[in-house]
Amino acid sequence: MATRTLPVIEISGSPAERGRQYGEAVRPLLHASLAYYEAAFAASSGLTWEEVTRRAARWLDPVRSYAPHLVEEMAGIAEGAGVELLDVLALNARGEVLYDSSFAAMAEAREPERSPEPAEGCTSFALYGEASGDGHVYAGQNWDWRAGVGDTVVMLRVVQPPKPTLIMQVEAGQIGRQGANSAGLALNANGLGGRFDDAVGLPQTVIRRSVLDQPSITDALDVLCSTRAHIASNALLTCREGYAVDLETTPAGVGWLHPSDGLLVHGNHYQAHIPAELAAGYRPMSSDSLVRVPRAEDGLKALRGATTQTESLKLIRRAMSDHLGYPESLCTHPDTRRPELGRWATLVSSCADLTTGDYWITPGTPCDREYQHLPWNLYDGPHAG
Repeated sequence: MATRTLPVIEISGSPAERGRQYGEAVRPLLHASLAYYEAAFAASSGLTWEEVTRRAARWLDPVRSYAPHLVEEMAGIAEGAGVELLDVLALNARGEVLYDSSFAAMAEAREPERSPEPAEGCTSFALYGEASGDGHVYAGQNWDWRAGVGDTVVMLRVVQPPKPTLIMQVEAGQIGRQGANSAGLALNANGLGGRFDDAVGLPQTVIRRSVLDQPSITDALDVLCSTRAHIASNALLTCREGYAVDLETTPAGVGWLHPSDGLLVHGNHYQAHIPAELAAGYRPMSSDSLVRVPRAEDGLKALRGATTQTESLKLIRRAMSDHLGYPESLCTHPDTRRPELGRWATLVSSCADLTTGDYWITPGTPCDREYQHLPWNLYDGPHAG
């Protein structure tokens, strides 16, 4: 089995101090990420990185208005890594740039023969009560994204009292993605797709970080329900008390789902409702999501017979290693039929035990890697209680 590990980085202090520490720690990885996205944007749209960052600048004022401390953190990252603020902002808004309707139109006009962006794929889960067998509360996902940035992924611990301490898996330079906090709250996320209006909403990294900054699930729900996202994304919230709720957030509104007998799985298609703006011609952004979700559900149902954490973790890894539809399967592998810059893979498979605070990840596909236990416990931080 593969033995690669992910870098583990801890940051603390003021937003600017946290950012500088982060930027210094990931400097070579962040530069590698910028080089990859410069090539990827050029291949898919014909746009230069300067044009991409100029486009990303439209999110600077909205983020500064909503969360000025996160702009300070991004500025610190830029300083520590020796890049510009707009470079870091573009990394944090890369999904918004990719899927923005006006950007897509501009790219098509520039290069009408370019192939469309490959579809995103992630599969998230929540398990608790009888569904988990051992009675623990589990939350996690297979995070599928561009294989070319796999070596830029890091595990980030953010110590920021009085806010909860966070553990997240992110691309180097990103301020938020998926993870869990010392208040016993986990966030797992999936892209949903669809073109909406051109109004500027908040980037997903900002929303997700703001969710994980909250001390309770109700505060986290308020963030998701009160902010306007720029693109559609699914948010699966799980808390250690044994509760989960799933929100399909779009610029036009929010839909929601609750678990069935303590189990909830979500992929990259709308499962609660199809927004009216998309209903007439809706097609899932990732057709393989229609396979991944039921396969994950079936695999995770095996946990009902588990009696220990070790057994539960083994069964979760087995479920998330499913290969039906390979390579675009639940455990995703690069499709060699695609151009190299357009290949996708499971970058991280994660599982947090919100009962004990243990956090496990596989750095890459779970089928050929054991879960690795992180050196931090979720509850070594404020609000652990």
